[in-house]
Amino acid sequence: MTFWDESDSGVPSSGRRERPGGWLVIGVVLVLLLLVGGAYAATAAANGDKVPRGTTISGVDVGGLSRADARTALETAFHERADHPVTLTVGSDGSGRSVRVTPAEIGFSIDYDATLDAAGAVQSWTPARQWDFFTGGDDVDAVVQVDEHRLETRLDRLAEGLGMPPRDGKVLFSRHGVRTVDPEPGQAIDTGAARDALAEAFLTGDDSIDLDVHVAAPDIDDADVRRALKDFANPAMAAPVLLRFGANTVRLRPEQYGPALSMRPEGGVLVPHVDWSRLTSLVDEATTRGKPVDATVRLVDGKPRVVPAKPGVDYTPADVKTTFLSVLTAPEGKREAKVHAEVEPADFTTKDARDLGIKEKVSEFTTYYPHADYRNQNIGRAAELIDGTVLKPGETFSLNRTVGERTKENGFTIGYTIQGGVLVQDYGGGVSQMATTTFNAMFFAGLEDVEHKPHSFYIDRYPEGREATVAWPTVDLRFKNDTDYGVLIHAFVKPSTPSSQGEVTVQMFSTKVWDIESVTSDRYNYRPPATRVLHTANCEPNTGWSGFDVDVTRIFRKHGDDEIDHKEQFHTSYTAADTVVCKSPGR
Repeated sequence: MTFWDESDSGVPSSGRRERPGGWLVIGVVLVLLLLVGGAYAATAAANGDKVPRGTTISGVDVGGLSRADARTALETAFHERADHPVTLTVGSDGSGRSVRVTPAEIGFSIDYDATLDAAGAVQSWTPARQWDFFTGGDDVDAVVQVDEHRLETRLDRLAEGLGMPPRDGKVLFSRHGVRTVDPEPGQAIDTGAARDALAEAFLTGDDSIDLDVHVAAPDIDDADVRRALKDFANPAMAAPVLLRFGANTVRLRPEQYGPALSMRPEGGVLVPHVDWSRLTSLVDEATTRGKPVDATVRLVDGKPRVVPAKPGVDYTPADVKTTFLSVLTAPEGKREAKVHAEVEPADFTTKDARDLGIKEKVSEFTTYYPHADYRNQNIGRAAELIDGTVLKPGETFSLNRTVGERTKENGFTIGYTIQGGVLVQDYGGGVSQMATTTFNAMFFAGLEDVEHKPHSFYIDRYPEGREATVAWPTVDLRFKNDTDYGVLIHAFVKPSTPSSQGEVTVQMFSTKVWDIESVTSDRYNYRPPATRVLHTANCEPNTGWSGFDVDVTRIFRKHGDDEIDHKEQFHTSYTAADTVVCKSPGR
């Protein structure tokens, strides 16, 4: 055996030279691997996202189709099924009913992407994917989507009349307190079973389904009602809630805010709700946005009642909500909280109004008038403007200031007035009837006469020597409240009709100070009427009567005493009412 020196040849002394055939084998193996890999890649690429061979989806043969073609085939098939009517029969005992619906109209559809994914129509290079494609797919159910709201709505309509539906327990609020409605079980269609049966019919193309009615429990049961009463309703209505706006407190009683409360079912429990617009209106009734409102006195059911002052308050409804809720269920004694607000108090407070002492009727007087539409309108409008006037001690009433100018815009119409001793037509005719009635109510209330002017000639429907006329703006009726108490004036009219006369009444309310007696003298100093011939276009003929003088004495006695305190005399001199003869102008 010959050995080669390693240093001379570069070949290991212990090994043999490699034969050229070994490299050939390696090369062949590599070529074969490349051929096989290329064939695999070509096969995988050719298969792409095709559905495995032999696959059916709810009866639709899609095996070997590309994903796009398979989707088209499914859409075609299920579009027809979605519009194919299915007969639903509810109540197998003969008490039920049937209705025909289509899957589409009750909210059923196919999720095509999820369906094709489940069927294996996905592009993948994994051996498992290639094996599945060649060895065949399965029978796959399409993935069904359901619009639950549309389905439940239709099933509820279908179940109507099949029996009593379940009734939720309720907690109801009113101004009278809290009451409950007991829950009751009922009958309903099993929505889950109906969904499954409809989905199966959609997938298979069946055209009839029987649905059963089962006993259905209410969502809100006895336990939910008891919990709602304990946690919210009873505490909320237990006592008033006091909201403080600065130094002013708004007291909201349960009978006021009760109608603004409710409890609604949410997620199987009763949840409190508040009608915030209604609650805010309660606060607004007790306050005013912006300028404050002074307290006053008003008649309620014929008796004077103090109307509390309203402070001017600038607040946000959100602060009212937060504060109200924070104490609504608190125990009594802890149901008061401060609302963040800017407050401007009223100048004339509720206490000031109570201190006026307006508590009883101290005088009343009624006059009557013959029918005339203009009198009804003008006297009624004057009464409307005077009614509710409150005179504080020391204040003076002015009829002209209170009633205003007698114009169409102020609600008056044209009627007969006395001007220059004759009748003429002008706005406000008849208002002197209100002046006379108010003067007499003032007279018997014992107030101080400041200004009054009798008619120039006597009108027989008025008490002689105790009547007054007015004319804008020169002739006024004024009197002063010279007592220590406030005076509330109430004026109203019973309109006349063609068959009945009208009535004007003025009442005054205060604390009675004086008992008044009126004594009227005999007429004296008579004056005969003259005859006047007028050629004016607005002439009104008149048959005259005599004028005269008369004296009226007002006798004052302190209320409840017999002794006369003092007297006051009113002297009136009536001119004669001239006979007026009208002639054509120019004659």
